[in-house]
Amino acid sequence: MKTAIVILNWNGEKLLEQFLPSIVNFNSPDATIYVADNASSDNSINFVKTNFPSVKIIENTENGGYAKGYNDALQHIEADIYCLINSDVEVTKNWLSPILQVFKEEENTAIIQPKLLDFKDKSKFEYAGAGGGFVDLYGYPYCRGRVFNDLETDNGQFNDTSEIFWASGACFFIRSKVYHQLGGFDEDYFAHQEEIDLCWRTQNEGFKVKYVGTSTVYHVGGATLQESNPHKTYLNFRNSLLTVVKNVPTQWFLFVVFSRLILDGIAGIKFLFELRPIHTWAIIKAHFSFYKNFFKFFNKRRKLQRRYEYNLHTSVVWQYFGLGRKEYKDLK
Repeated sequence: MKTAIVILNWNGEKLLEQFLPSIVNFNSPDATIYVADNASSDNSINFVKTNFPSVKIIENTENGGYAKGYNDALQHIEADIYCLINSDVEVTKNWLSPILQVFKEEENTAIIQPKLLDFKDKSKFEYAGAGGGFVDLYGYPYCRGRVFNDLETDNGQFNDTSEIFWASGACFFIRSKVYHQLGGFDEDYFAHQEEIDLCWRTQNEGFKVKYVGTSTVYHVGGATLQESNPHKTYLNFRNSLLTVVKNVPTQWFLFVVFSRLILDGIAGIKFLFELRPIHTWAIIKAHFSFYKNFFKFFNKRRKLQRRYEYNLHTSVVWQYFGLGRKEYKDLK
């Protein structure tokens, strides 16, 4: 299987200097490494050309964010499998083989993520994807190994291969034919949660999303946009709402959308009590953007090819904040 490892870069020379060596050193003969540059103004491209001549470079004409950046770059790459990996990820020996083996054995598996651990504390799961992602009844994302801001220690509890609902964009494997069949990422997201939308659409077409815990990578997280950045809050709240509008089954639609608006309002009040009013304002702006884009995203809805059953956990918000359940194994 021909594999393309594609690193999206924007002014990330220092990150490439730190993390590209592990990807090159632990590469497979069947995989080609690409740096897809989002119109960087630093010395990223020259650095790669000088120090890693085997790495191919694709230069996008603008910084279209994660979604458009990958959509533009992948038009120029022919491969069976795309591995979309952040520039702040360190890979480990034999990280590719277990994932590619699953692709070879399971034709219906379209998307896979490895185990994501925290580069800053390699005993802990990392926020962006941990042991594989899910959504609750209200469309709130969470992970095995990470519920809201609580991160579990990796004790081998997620060394399995299992079906999940969404795979992390930090290290995201996808069959190229499925990627192009679905039109890639939705560029209206710019960044954050576009991978959840793509995973949701992929499952609506009858494909599976999986987690392979025998492959491990370490993710810094927040290297491009820090967790404390209000713009990140804005994108997360806005894009999560738009994902709900675009993908939630019809029978749940009104209930989920109205519930989310109320719950987001409660989150905004919580930020005020925590003396973080700038994040409250970010949620307000996210809602205005949501109203502006509502009909655009509503018109993107497609008839579901496969009914997604909310058979995981009805409300992670209630279980986490109301009942104090901080670990994945405690959720009901």
